[in-house]
Amino acid sequence: MSFFQKGSLTEDKKPELGVKLAEKRELRLCSGRTERRAVRQGARLFGGLRRSPWTAALLAEAAAIAPPSIPHSTGGTRERGSPSPPAPQQPQPVRPAPPRAMAKEGVEKAEETEQMIEKEAGKEPAEGGGGGGSHRLGDAQEMRAVVLAGFGGLNKLRVTRKAMPEPQDGELKIRVKACGLNFIDLMVRQGNIDTPPKTPLVPGFECSGIVEALGDSVKGFEIGDRVMAFVNYSAWAEVVCTPVEFVYKIPEDMSFSEAAAFPMNFVTAYMMLFEVANLREGMSVLIHSAGGGVGQAVAQLCSTVPNVTVFGTASTFKHEAIKDSVTHLFDRNADYVQEVKRISAEGVDIVLDCLCGDNTGKGLSLLKPLGTYILYGSSNMVTGETKSFFSFAKSWWQVEKVNPIKLYEENKVIAGFSLLNLLFKQGRAGLIRGVVDKLIALYNQKKIKPVVDSLWALEEVKEAMQRIHDRGNIGKLILDVEKTPTPLMANDSTETSEAGEEEEDHEGDSENKERMPFIQ
Repeated sequence: MSFFQKGSLTEDKKPELGVKLAEKRELRLCSGRTERRAVRQGARLFGGLRRSPWTAALLAEAAAIAPPSIPHSTGGTRERGSPSPPAPQQPQPVRPAPPRAMAKEGVEKAEETEQMIEKEAGKEPAEGGGGGGSHRLGDAQEMRAVVLAGFGGLNKLRVTRKAMPEPQDGELKIRVKACGLNFIDLMVRQGNIDTPPKTPLVPGFECSGIVEALGDSVKGFEIGDRVMAFVNYSAWAEVVCTPVEFVYKIPEDMSFSEAAAFPMNFVTAYMMLFEVANLREGMSVLIHSAGGGVGQAVAQLCSTVPNVTVFGTASTFKHEAIKDSVTHLFDRNADYVQEVKRISAEGVDIVLDCLCGDNTGKGLSLLKPLGTYILYGSSNMVTGETKSFFSFAKSWWQVEKVNPIKLYEENKVIAGFSLLNLLFKQGRAGLIRGVVDKLIALYNQKKIKPVVDSLWALEEVKEAMQRIHDRGNIGKLILDVEKTPTPLMANDSTETSEAGEEEEDHEGDSENKERMPFIQ
């Protein structure tokens, strides 16, 4: 039985109902929000909307019943006693609109409908990213922010507009100027960390900017202070609020980009060298990823202690740029163990390992008696754009299985270091503040200086992440909140919807394509 043969509707209402249902079905199917997505997916377009096989059959059946002169969108009824409409005229052929124009019209209609629904539900319709400054929608202020919709590849990141936070008791509100991008941010994006948070979320753990408001009981800061801060997520936005114990004033001659490159890298390097390994005059240090942000911070801090020898591994294309900061530099793909022992037969006093995997055993074999091996990362577990169980299992299998009795016999120390856990889970904010004070003193003495690789707009976050993924950076990558994005880069990172929505577009799905392998 046909759809139009069911029920008790009058014959003159059946075609009209069928057409309305078909149009409603079409509108629901057009959930994509841009003409680019609709055209790229090769959708067949009807009035700007994608036509499914079900709807196509329904429209064909409606057309067979309805006279050609009946408009599809008529929704009114004729009053009783009114004269009959004139006889239908022969319809004139109409040239259809180009597919792209039809797609644009259909998408605009779908967006208008959804915004009306959101407004009726009390939600704020989202706006596209791009450009700096705050915007006001109704009575609520909003800001731009990078949002991670779900764990996975780069296509999970979008720049959206969100409600601006206000400081709670003991918090500062900071107008962000720059944000730091770290390797841990890539692991968060993949969900490749212990106890990952719920999505959607705003990534980022460090930023710099200007104090805009003070919460109750905040002392020691004033509105207008230039500061850098640790943030327990949410740093990649125009405005952040964070507890006062994680905020530090910055020197007048330190730029905001330098300040955003300062906390994670230099505090991590200082804590490992001086608090954990007890670096002293005449010691030797091996640092992996010597060209990265932490690697460069380690090299600079080692130069503040007399007669410290620094061994470093890095990709060969970085050697020329960092050769003056490291005593001995090796290709990370070469047999650096033999190279180090050729120079220092006993090995080294300190090994700083951010790679894990088979480098753990190599690092332990290079330790002198009373030497200290510190693991502070596991980048070898990240080999693609998304989390890989194979990479995780391979790295875990390659990790040296440590026998405590062997440590006792060889007089070696193994340690681990996580700055974020120390701050946000283990309550050592006071200890970190003392370290930051020492580091700022060294900066004022011109003994250390953050190395900034490049500046990126918020809308260019995907390209920035890809650069650090491919290990193309020397120093720190910075998200400059006020930077105008390059149009081609901003296209796929700016979305008019809240980024918590799942993408229909699978063209960028990392599961369907191979990435270049890591280089160090």
